[in-house]
Amino acid sequence: RRNPARRERIWVYWHMMVVLTMAAALWGIGAAMGTPRRARWIMIGILLLLVNLAQILLPEGNTLREATGGDARLWPFVMSLIAIACGYKYLLNKLKKRIKTPEVSAPKAGFSDVELDRYARHIMLREVGGQGQKALSNAKVLVVGAGGLGAPALQYLAAAGVGTIGVIDDDLVENANLQRQVIHTYDQIGAPKVMSAADVMTAQNPHITVRPYHRRLTAEIAAELFADYDLILDGTDNFETRYLVNAACVSLGKLLISGALTQWEGQLSLFDPAHDAPCYACVFPSAPDPALVPSCAEAGVIGPLPGVVGSMMALEAIKEITGAGEGLRGRLLIYDALYAQTRVISVKRRADCQVCGR
Repeated sequence: RRNPARRERIWVYWHMMVVLTMAAALWGIGAAMGTPRRARWIMIGILLLLVNLAQILLPEGNTLREATGGDARLWPFVMSLIAIACGYKYLLNKLKKRIKTPEVSAPKAGFSDVELDRYARHIMLREVGGQGQKALSNAKVLVVGAGGLGAPALQYLAAAGVGTIGVIDDDLVENANLQRQVIHTYDQIGAPKVMSAADVMTAQNPHITVRPYHRRLTAEIAAELFADYDLILDGTDNFETRYLVNAACVSLGKLLISGALTQWEGQLSLFDPAHDAPCYACVFPSAPDPALVPSCAEAGVIGPLPGVVGSMMALEAIKEITGAGEGLRGRLLIYDALYAQTRVISVKRRADCQVCGR
């Protein structure tokens, strides 16, 4: 009685509690009726907006204005606090979604204990995890060429658990191949490379499917063959086939990982014009003079070099399938084994490219 200002504050808080009780009632009724959370928030927002408008538009002493607090400054302040709290929660949830937590559960139902043990080191990697291993098991990858680059790529793709691996090559295993093409063995000399490679891959990992194609890749079969795969790896040793593989990938929108090597130097890149990265023809518009790029048989090649570059091709494929890290899209990696130097240069799509030009 002796403090009118205090009684007025109590009166304001009382009516404020009435409005908040109405908001809680709207939320509870909506929940009981199965109304989506978003719709319930909208109803509460409309209630607060109407109360705020009543404080601003109605004159002092108005019954409705007094019943909802009687102070035009009150509800804008309350709504500001609610907006800050909602904004904070939104940003917090957004940050949580960006944080990748380790996935250590089984990749998918049906994986045997042997498979889980085999891929345990993958699953423990935060960037791969169970979902990444599941993606590998569901992936289909085609490797063009079962020679120097194809051999290590095939071995590591098989070991990693890529579910379906195709390999196309029309060559037979020769004694001269064994210095670097370590997927083949001495007793396989004379056998088709794709069959030799398939035997080693299935022996190394019986949980995958290998599709060997003992034939030469031609323009007549490329599109139909590539259409059944998610990702193409080109490990061939001639420009004619490289341009053929690139053209087929561009026409189908398939991602291409291409490698090449000579003597002591290797290079690889990821070509993906479907996502505005260059295609192979953007970087190499035309084949160089054969005298400038002699074959391995003519110029020689150090044995472990195909293993290094081919393994990197498999690694880029695994990263692309699992979404781990950053790939070589728009970049060309050059590895100089003789001087132990690695360079990465940027490459761009060409608007006048004859294959993928806009």
